[in-house]
Amino acid sequence: MSADLVAKLETPLPASLPAGRATAVFLYGICFHRRDAVAELAILVDREPHRPAAAGMPRPDVFAEHGDAGAFRSAFWGTAPVAARLAGGAVELALAVRLRGGGEQVAPLGHIDVVEPAPSRPAEPGLIAVCMATFEPDMALFRVQLESLRAQTDRHWTCVISDDGSNPERFAAIEATLAGDPRFALSRSGRRLGFYRNFERALALAPPQAELLALCDQDDRWHPEKLAVLRSALGRAQLVYSDQRLVDADGRVLRDTLWRGRRNNHTDLTSMLVANTITGAATLFRRDVAERALPFPDTPGLQFHDHWIGLVALASGDVAYVDRPLYDYVQHGGAFFGDLTHGGRRSVRERLRGLVRGGRGAYFRGYLARAVQAQVLLARCGDVLTPRKRRALERFVAADSSLLALGWLAGRPLRVLAGRTETLGSESGLVRGLLWRRLVRLLATGSRAPSRRPLDASLPGLLSFQQERLRRWRARV
Repeated sequence: MSADLVAKLETPLPASLPAGRATAVFLYGICFHRRDAVAELAILVDREPHRPAAAGMPRPDVFAEHGDAGAFRSAFWGTAPVAARLAGGAVELALAVRLRGGGEQVAPLGHIDVVEPAPSRPAEPGLIAVCMATFEPDMALFRVQLESLRAQTDRHWTCVISDDGSNPERFAAIEATLAGDPRFALSRSGRRLGFYRNFERALALAPPQAELLALCDQDDRWHPEKLAVLRSALGRAQLVYSDQRLVDADGRVLRDTLWRGRRNNHTDLTSMLVANTITGAATLFRRDVAERALPFPDTPGLQFHDHWIGLVALASGDVAYVDRPLYDYVQHGGAFFGDLTHGGRRSVRERLRGLVRGGRGAYFRGYLARAVQAQVLLARCGDVLTPRKRRALERFVAADSSLLALGWLAGRPLRVLAGRTETLGSESGLVRGLLWRRLVRLLATGSRAPSRRPLDASLPGLLSFQQERLRRWRARV
């Protein structure tokens, strides 16, 4: 790699990948040459080339930093498949760069170590590992949650708790609450992970002999029969989940079912990809789901553990549903989803401007985040995907390059006319992002420097895309 070639990855790579498991990795970064134009890019995975989803996209911030003409159209991104590897080696990632003036260069991007998966032990028939994630819990609510676990009529369970670096006083309070109960194992993370990675850590801590796993929040209240009913209803499915009551911190019922104003869904994989319907704390699932789900993928959008686990379960088999509340989901000030404030009516000019500006968030944080999930599902669940589910995932990914697939996605909101309200028409936001992507690519073609046109393919803020209809639905208690 010459000093004139600038290549940098701006999204994190997984620290490691388990041996024997295929996956896919999202890559976003910049690449340009100071003295020549880049004619073509390919992502190399152990020297095997893969075409990126986009290259030569505008980055005015990179142009401002470097001043080189080629720096303006330097953004690239793509999701690279990674085949199963043996332990002890590493996956090498690089860019193959062909220059317009002739010649090719290779720019290293990094590597991912391949490690042995956690050792397995003889399964203990029917053992449920309850995986709880905590961070600075309200101790009154935490004690209520623990007592609801201890009161379960199904006694064949153990609980692992991954604490995400609570302050020493709060962690000591957690330890004191668990003292003397051998069914609980508490582990504190050495660094702050966030709830997505903390639930990933909790799943990894589950004893390998447990056949079944359940997710648990730190501040809900389980009904005594929750585990028993879910175990009975699992049948041959990969995952089962239940309805829930929404209550306030004092236990007052705000909603006696989650599904008022929106249809539940546990059979349509595309709808699940667009808009999740499975709440983690409502679930019980097989170990195979956890093994396929780990490690959780990095995507460019907001990351939710229950959405990912639900997708893995439905991609790899059937999902069952218990049509009754089995726990109380506590709504309080620390909840992730808060109230929305909505501005007034916007003019036509403001709406058109919003298509371009808001479209960037809708593409990266909306559509592309789900496309990455789809590609990881194709890699990890390919051996068990039905033809119908495979086609659904491939068609969703193809919407980034195929007008036919884009038209299919754009038409899905019409399903609401037949009562299919599980996504509440959220596909329209993803289509908005895909239209932005096509518009920016068209306007950027041939452009070598920023103009007044809003050409910017840098990653926007995480909250630049929000499924407004779904958020309004959640807020109507």
